[in-house]
Amino acid sequence: MKLCHGLTGGIGSGKSTVSAMFAELGARIVDTDIISHQLTQSNGEAIPKIREVFGSQLIDAQGALDRKMMRELVYTDDGAKRRLENILHPLILAHTRSQALSPTDTPFTLVVVPLLFESGRYRDWLNRVIVVDCDETTQISRTMQRGNLDEDAVRSIMAQQLERSRRLLLADDIICNDGDLSYLREQVTKLHSRLIKL
Repeated sequence: MKLCHGLTGGIGSGKSTVSAMFAELGARIVDTDIISHQLTQSNGEAIPKIREVFGSQLIDAQGALDRKMMRELVYTDDGAKRRLENILHPLILAHTRSQALSPTDTPFTLVVVPLLFESGRYRDWLNRVIVVDCDETTQISRTMQRGNLDEDAVRSIMAQQLERSRRLLLADDIICNDGDLSYLREQVTKLHSRLIKL
């Protein structure tokens, strides 16, 4: 069986950019954010349970999760956040493992999990974990530009994630994303070559 490695990092660290670079080099990418969106889109597998637990007001006219309403709810209500996680996380894990462990002709699979260390559900079956890292000021400015969020909102998201120093201690490999794209690509290319040889 081909090896499966994890890719994680704080919000705004550049996980999507790095995973796209690995994909260009031939790695198979399994992204838990994409799986989560599939589960909560119109007629998604999680929709009936979300409707049952939260009511129809959190399902939009197309039958998909109303992300804006849910985001507002879970940021103000820890109980709602836990209920949503109890619905989604087991489904995301099952789909992720199924995709990641299925046969592939790629050299390895990269599983992108924003809360990899926090969840406790992935580390035991992934061979190595790569952390994409940048300083917190960069994280905040990138996320504000990308997501139309203010600084307080970004900081509250960051507060729910593992501290940067702890994440770096737990990493098997670190990709520094404080520089330009050519430096980032150089790091990804070198690491890709090392991972192929494992």
